[in-house]
Amino acid sequence: MIIVPVLASLLAGLICIGVVWFGVLHRNGLGYEDSEDFSAAAATVSSAVEEAIEAPEDQRDQKLSDLTGLLERSGLSLDVSENGVSYYAYGSGAGQELSSAASQLTGEGVVSSGGSSIYVHQLTVNGQTVRILLAGTTMTPSRQTLKAVMIGMFLILGGVVIISILITNRFLSRFVLNEIEDALDILSEGVVQIAAGNLDYRIRYTENDEFAPVCSAFNQMAQRLSESVEQTRKSEESRKEMMAGISHDLRTPLTVINAYTEGLLDGVAKTPQAQKKYLMTIHTKAEDIGKMVSQIFLFSKMDLDDYPVTPERISLDRFIGRLVDENKSSWTEKGLNVSFEPAAASVTADPAELRRVIENIVGNSIKYNDRKPGSMEITMRENNGDITLTLADHGPGVPDEALSRLFDEFYRTDRSRRNPNQGSGLGLAIASKAVRRMHGTIEARRTAGGGLTILITLPTIDDDKTDTEEK
Repeated sequence: MIIVPVLASLLAGLICIGVVWFGVLHRNGLGYEDSEDFSAAAATVSSAVEEAIEAPEDQRDQKLSDLTGLLERSGLSLDVSENGVSYYAYGSGAGQELSSAASQLTGEGVVSSGGSSIYVHQLTVNGQTVRILLAGTTMTPSRQTLKAVMIGMFLILGGVVIISILITNRFLSRFVLNEIEDALDILSEGVVQIAAGNLDYRIRYTENDEFAPVCSAFNQMAQRLSESVEQTRKSEESRKEMMAGISHDLRTPLTVINAYTEGLLDGVAKTPQAQKKYLMTIHTKAEDIGKMVSQIFLFSKMDLDDYPVTPERISLDRFIGRLVDENKSSWTEKGLNVSFEPAAASVTADPAELRRVIENIVGNSIKYNDRKPGSMEITMRENNGDITLTLADHGPGVPDEALSRLFDEFYRTDRSRRNPNQGSGLGLAIASKAVRRMHGTIEARRTAGGGLTILITLPTIDDDKTDTEEK
């Protein structure tokens, strides 16, 4: 808005200055103030012409041609004749009447008429009569003319500035402001859509201007807002499911404890054997509640990142081999045969957390195993600097839609939760959090032929350092 009028004004000013400069150089409309000025200027030029004429004949034409700059600056026309025959001329000359009057002069003199003048200088060169005629204009009101020209220049300059401002404003109104208005309308529509709850709305802006980063930032904001709302929704759903799960899982053992306690108080169990059986049942259910509370407490601590860990360098193959040897008979008694295929690898992990991850996964397979005896293969495979630990069982497996939610807290594939004795639903969630704290990943897949496979990938460390094993 500012640059265009300024440039237009500068251009108009340069043009006006150029016009005046050209007029001054060529005496167009600006002549000498009187005949005396003309005579003085013509005499000076005549002396230069005389020197050129007196030069050797082979140099005369070149020297006369060299005088064109002086003639142009002086605003004079030149005619040189020898014995009445013109052999060099420059400029337009004077009028016929004034030329006739000048032809009557001999020697040196000035003839003026109607604002035009002719300076005549006659001399003899090498026995030949040479006549020099210099024609120009004499204008008495030259200052007034210059004043009029300057006023005209300022008027033209002012008109150019006004016209350029009007054109610029119209251009801005029609194009620039329209583009700004269009961009603001697009942003306004986006705000309305987001305010209405349409968090999937995205601005489509293809122009490469100042609004492009704003629209891109708006889309990033909408994306983060959508992700935040979705995360809040999932957290709320998880919280509700957690509360329902805790209520359901605690209610069942508490109901059993209450019933057996009332049986003891009412004397239903009259023999020592029956009383012992009642007390053992109460003790078992109390232990179940204690385990559940411990799991909830552990999960909450890990969720708040308030659970201390003591990472160590562990030889993973020896650690898992020892863990399998220690628990193999116990797992077999519970109906699960576990085999292990090791591969040399070392990782950094908390031994207690790593043990809990393996035991939770194996315990989950034991709880849901529907084959007697069941089986699980634990294998290790190196993969681009990581070690992948695979625990594959051949139990009932889970539906495909449940694979992505197995590591959610309190999630069970049995949505009716008819069998709370199969666990609190926190075992795999705790395993997932523990693996992430080890900078690893965990995922669930279906085992070929039926069953569930858990894959744990952990970063390895060099084996040339001293190994620290679980004590």
